[in-house]
Amino acid sequence: MAYDSGDLDATLAAAAGEDAELFAELRRAFTESLARNIDLLRRARCDGNWQVAAMRLKGLGASFHAEQLVALANLALDGAPGEPGIVRRLQAFLDEFASA
Repeated sequence: MAYDSGDLDATLAAAAGEDAELFAELRRAFTESLARNIDLLRRARCDGNWQVAAMRLKGLGASFHAEQLVALANLALDGAPGEPGIVRRLQAFLDEFASA
């Protein structure tokens, strides 16, 4: 799943208006929260921690209209705790977003 910046960047731009500094700050906050929650998911060793981390990722995606992130979080919610494939896909999403 390749990163598509459309809805997410539009949401950030709408929130920041003409303020480029605010746009950068919102983008940075999203990136940091995404990285922190992927790390929580990666370190989850039980069903409960996995589900909490996946729900946080889903909430983050929904808050910023990042449909790809919501879809990935749903895969995590449906998957088994510790599933390395979903963690890799989430990390790829983060890496692509951070470099865009």
